[in-house]
Amino acid sequence: MTTVKVKFRPSTVKDRPGTIVYVVTHRRSIRQIATGYKVFPHEWDEKRSKPIMSTKNERMPIVQSIIRKLGSDMEWLSAIIEHFEDQSRNYSSDDVVEEFRRSGKENALFFFMERVIERLRQLNHSGTAKNYCAALGSFKRFRNNEDLPMEAIDHILIEDYQAYLASMGVVSNSISFYMRILRAVYNRAVEQGLTKNRNPFRSVFTGTEKTSKRAISISDIKRIRNLDLSLKPGLEFARDIFLFLFFCRGMSFIDAVFLKKTDVQNGVLTYRRHKTGQLLHIKVIKQIEEIVDRLANRDSPYLLPVITRPGIDERRQYETALRRENKALKTIAEMIKLSVTLTTYVSRHAWATIAKSKNVPVHVISDALGHDSITTTQIYLASIDASVIDEANELIVKDL
Repeated sequence: MTTVKVKFRPSTVKDRPGTIVYVVTHRRSIRQIATGYKVFPHEWDEKRSKPIMSTKNERMPIVQSIIRKLGSDMEWLSAIIEHFEDQSRNYSSDDVVEEFRRSGKENALFFFMERVIERLRQLNHSGTAKNYCAALGSFKRFRNNEDLPMEAIDHILIEDYQAYLASMGVVSNSISFYMRILRAVYNRAVEQGLTKNRNPFRSVFTGTEKTSKRAISISDIKRIRNLDLSLKPGLEFARDIFLFLFFCRGMSFIDAVFLKKTDVQNGVLTYRRHKTGQLLHIKVIKQIEEIVDRLANRDSPYLLPVITRPGIDERRQYETALRRENKALKTIAEMIKLSVTLTTYVSRHAWATIAKSKNVPVHVISDALGHDSITTTQIYLASIDASVIDEANELIVKDL
């Protein structure tokens, strides 16, 4: 008789989620399958061997998804065992585990990629998870929603996918975006021993083509700043946020949104970039201080009043605010007849371009706005003294 039990293995690291495993037992031979599904101890019912559903848990959608996947896996394992029993063959627990991994579940691309996405969500990398979902959705359309084993992924299939995307009018950089995500997932499967590396992405485009410039001039910044928006508070707020990003050396919108008031100490704003985890320090110049004072909400822990309901689905609030901000900036661009599409990112690119025009050394500018490689950016930034960057910032904004 063969049994399959669901077990929870707590993490050895405090305050980290543990892993759910399947324990396959056949004739006293025990084998485990690590699922990659992660839950915290308080989310696990030991007596019932299943995750706990609770509306009080903000991770409830993740837990619900794991419960569904556990049910699907157990059905599949039961089907495998039943098949072996029907054949009246002499099989082992190793055979069950191997068949589970081989036969279109654990090592199937869609199934595996969905687990990767689930893991990203558990780690609160919701932006990356969303990108992976977009790539998976695109590949599913190419495959007419038919999953395939990892072993079937070769350079011919990937070349066909590239041709499909091109025929659908997808631009080169978007094609590269999907390819890089799929390659990352494939490499992860290789690392886990689910397939051999056949280098299937060797003949498709995974680089980046130069796009049209998104920078604006210092005179454009002045026109945006001097625009009378006193009767249009929504546009005025969007304009203030845009200028704040610019004055903060082209800060990313997501970084600005989650700044806390406590991040400002002794006239210095300190924050860690969401994208790279890099710690940055910015001198709070007069222009920054004026905007913060004008927008300040005394009851909020955040520096800027973008997250209006602290602690409640903040990621969705950020995404909504970003759409609202860019829509307002588009209107502002039309008002001053700006040829460039105005977005929050433009402030970042503009700061770098204006800095270059003032002969600020390239290594001072943060190549996140100008170089092709973020690795180069990090190398440059790692060696820059914060005071030198602050001097560059003051040199740029003094003309406003």
